[in-house]
Amino acid sequence: MTNPSDPVRRRSTYDMLGLLRAAFMPLRHTFAASLSVLGNGAQSAFARHLDGGYDPYTGNRQAGEGIRIRNLSVRYGERYAIEDLTGEFAPASLTAVVGPNGAGKSSLLRALAGVVRPAAGEVICAARARHRLAFLPQQDELDRGFPITVAELVALGDWRNFGAVREPPQQLAERVFEALAVVGLPSVADRQISELSVGQFQRALFARLLLLDADVILLDEPFASLDESTSADLLLFLRRWQQEGRTVIAVLHDLDCVRQYFPSTILLARSLIAWGDTSLALSVDNLARAQKALVSPQHGSMGRVA
Repeated sequence: MTNPSDPVRRRSTYDMLGLLRAAFMPLRHTFAASLSVLGNGAQSAFARHLDGGYDPYTGNRQAGEGIRIRNLSVRYGERYAIEDLTGEFAPASLTAVVGPNGAGKSSLLRALAGVVRPAAGEVICAARARHRLAFLPQQDELDRGFPITVAELVALGDWRNFGAVREPPQQLAERVFEALAVVGLPSVADRQISELSVGQFQRALFARLLLLDADVILLDEPFASLDESTSADLLLFLRRWQQEGRTVIAVLHDLDCVRQYFPSTILLARSLIAWGDTSLALSVDNLARAQKALVSPQHGSMGRVA
């Protein structure tokens, strides 16, 4: 395995991250000159106004960063993906979202992340309002052909701390190297993301999550198409994030994995079947109810709206 502190590889990554700085330099200089007449507090407030993604981390992780949902419904055209869902993800909880195909699992995560607007009800999430929520969609929703290196992909996880009009911090390259080493990818920093295997790409996305340093983390099928070893490695991050006080919610299909690793589970079939302790939520009766609910006359055929 290549040493992550190898000077040639480290220099290559520093060069690539330097491109990020260069791209923003003209605008940054103009912006800095304009702000120089303001005090520190006014500069920060004005920067946030011009760049909604800028929200640097300035203190300890806040308590109470869970999510509450009230009478939540999500609809695509005339078809409901989720109907009248109410409940709460407790702070620092680790919750699996399961259900048959078409149950509304991915739609729930998109609503929590603010990617889709509810047809009814509301999502109450302080972390999202403070740009401290991370959402990792399924891999097939991501453009693997985009011309970006692994290091650049991971570095953009720190976007909140410099935004579109500030220079990336000097220590960013070091943090990128550390994150890639932690996820087991110390030797691919200068490769294009299109060159990575499915497992390597997912590890790189987890490295990006490390730099995001979010209080709430939403993962849609994070272990799909991964080998057993990669899945086991990445599962450790979910446990670590929960132990650090983060709220973690993941859509999964592997019920054995859910039973082994997730204390809490939501079982969906467009409407709520069960929510709570995993051993109770995934009872034989509840799983049968979920399957039956999606083929009832009320819901029509199962389809794939999730």
